[in-house]
Amino acid sequence: MQRNPVFCLNEIRWCTVSEAEKNKCNDMKASFAEAKIVPALSCVEGTSPLNCMKIVQDNNADAVTLSGTLTYRAGTSYNLKPVVGEVYDQGVGTSYYAVAVVRKNSTITINSLKGTTSCHTGYEKTSGWNVPIGYLIDSGRMSAVACDIPKGVSDFFSQSCVPGAENFAYPSLCGLCSGNSSSGTQCGKDKYQDYDGAFRCLVDGGDVAFVKHSTVLDNSDGKQSASWAKDILSSDYQLLCRDGTRADVTEWKRCNLARVPAHAVVARSDVDESLIYKMLHEGQQKYNSPSSSFKIFDSTPYNGTNLLFRDATREFRVISNQTYQSWLGDEFLQAMTGIDCIRDKLPKALRWCSISTKEVWKCGGMARAFKNKTLDPSIQCVSAVNHEDCMRLIQQKEVDAVTLDGGDIYTAGKTYGLVPAAAESYSENDVSENYYAVAVVKRKPEDSFTFHELKGRKSCHTGYMRSAGWNIPIGLLTKKGLIRPEGCNIAKAVSDFFSESCVPGANQKEFPPKLCQLCNGSGDYKCVNNTNEQYYGYSGAFRCLVEKGEVAFVKHSTVFENTDGNNTEEWAKSLKSSDFQLLCLNGARAEVTQYADCNWAQVPAHAVMVHPETNIHAVFGLLDKAQGYYASDNSSEFKMFSSSDYDEKDLIFKDSTQKIVPVKEKKSYEQWLGRSYIESIEGYQCSFSEAITPVNVVLLLISNILLIMFSA
Repeated sequence: MQRNPVFCLNEIRWCTVSEAEKNKCNDMKASFAEAKIVPALSCVEGTSPLNCMKIVQDNNADAVTLSGTLTYRAGTSYNLKPVVGEVYDQGVGTSYYAVAVVRKNSTITINSLKGTTSCHTGYEKTSGWNVPIGYLIDSGRMSAVACDIPKGVSDFFSQSCVPGAENFAYPSLCGLCSGNSSSGTQCGKDKYQDYDGAFRCLVDGGDVAFVKHSTVLDNSDGKQSASWAKDILSSDYQLLCRDGTRADVTEWKRCNLARVPAHAVVARSDVDESLIYKMLHEGQQKYNSPSSSFKIFDSTPYNGTNLLFRDATREFRVISNQTYQSWLGDEFLQAMTGIDCIRDKLPKALRWCSISTKEVWKCGGMARAFKNKTLDPSIQCVSAVNHEDCMRLIQQKEVDAVTLDGGDIYTAGKTYGLVPAAAESYSENDVSENYYAVAVVKRKPEDSFTFHELKGRKSCHTGYMRSAGWNIPIGLLTKKGLIRPEGCNIAKAVSDFFSESCVPGANQKEFPPKLCQLCNGSGDYKCVNNTNEQYYGYSGAFRCLVEKGEVAFVKHSTVFENTDGNNTEEWAKSLKSSDFQLLCLNGARAEVTQYADCNWAQVPAHAVMVHPETNIHAVFGLLDKAQGYYASDNSSEFKMFSSSDYDEKDLIFKDSTQKIVPVKEKKSYEQWLGRSYIESIEGYQCSFSEAITPVNVVLLLISNILLIMFSA
């Protein structure tokens, strides 16, 4: 691996962010020179931390000290690296912890914060705003439309005190503030600002305070003499943990929202960090005592606080792994990812990929409905041939989003580098957002064939390379030895196993015609991999079973959606769910209501896939806000999760979707699908490469589907 050249500096140019900091820097320069500390120090005048990042990036300075939040920005936007960290006398080394504090007698958890009243140290403060709000957004508990995070906070909490938020047009952000007793200014310089103030806000009636780990202990049990705190007992308060539990305030190391990294000195990648550390280490040894003429960790002579370095610093520590990701840590990075939403970087419109005429129609209805509610960004509809065409367009940044099933998610991530931004959930109480792949058959006492007696039957599939309709059933039948491909030709093996099939998308010249024999599209549309084929998708495969087939590979909710009056189309209106059963892998049959115990696999839910540079929180924020208006099938204007107005099923989103949910920590296709799902696809190696085509290689990859989950 080629490394950037590292330059040895005779002089380290320090960027200062204020007049007071420049004055302290000049005194530090003179003191270091007097002590003959090398390299020499010089001071460069900047106007702000962001300005200093640019100055360092442009090689007009070499170093600047930044908070954790700003170190994130320095790494993501300016390609700077942390080289030296501050160490504080807190028993936690180079960090502290951001925590959420509640009264012990409350029942609040991290999962029930919506609608409560909140106390914050200040707007854009690390422990009081950036970490908790970023975490709530990134974990999907809170959403923000079009990067309007203050609006998202205002909608999430019923009342708040966010000192510094007085200029926002959301009164609830200041509704809990009381105003400084001397100035009377509410939400500006408020008595509830900073760590102690936010805790006081909780004591005076708030539901939750976002502070640092030592705040409660510093203001309770007689340690704080102020009248408001003199009777406070630390045992009357608890911390909210990320896993939904609570803990005593002394357990902040295991129960916190994030470890907040100490301030760090950042530099360009071509700067020798050892020289910066050498200079600072020698300076700290010389000028960190009460008797020294210059005090490196004291800002009082300059009428300021935390100038150049935090006044609480005790020493410097060299940073060995010089990446901002390693220094900040996973939990802090998660919070920063949630809060890092820059409105100017959002697309003016979200271009949604649609793969059929009726889907374009529904997309147009969605665009109009979103516009009527002034949701931002707006929706634009783009037509594509099929889902893989959508993936290609997104990769090329010609389209922004498309909803895909598990098999397509694998292709989208593996081949096109796309990532999940939001997902479907099929039950109001389904925390896994998964669904079940099932094999549905007709209830026929005279012909109650089982899983082991599928050979020679007529099969109906949702589509080629679809999870529930192809990947899982064909993979399992192959693994169980019922389908036996010669060489790598799984398509032929499937054709030989079933007497007739409808596999939309199998209308390819390399595939046997029998895979399309049951299909019912007209003319050139027969067996196409979109809704122009009548038997495409979940409802289409089930209709194929009703009209022609003997087994349909679908998801667990498909039968219920199309029976008992839930589908009024002519072919479905008289169907009863009790007329159908499921084939279980153990050779039994079960009622369609028993899908949790009789299924072929639990499958990752469909997800909205986007380009990795797209802000996934903005996408989820838009859909989350929209479903507040349009999730109900009773909406007269637009129904997000119903396609009945377009005489079709499962357009854009599956009709069985109950809500759009965040992807939480599953921000890659690997994380969303799960390692065992992917390993089952990739685990089989072909030993007959000389006899196969590229298409058959792809087919073979899914032949051992669910190898780990369903090993015999």
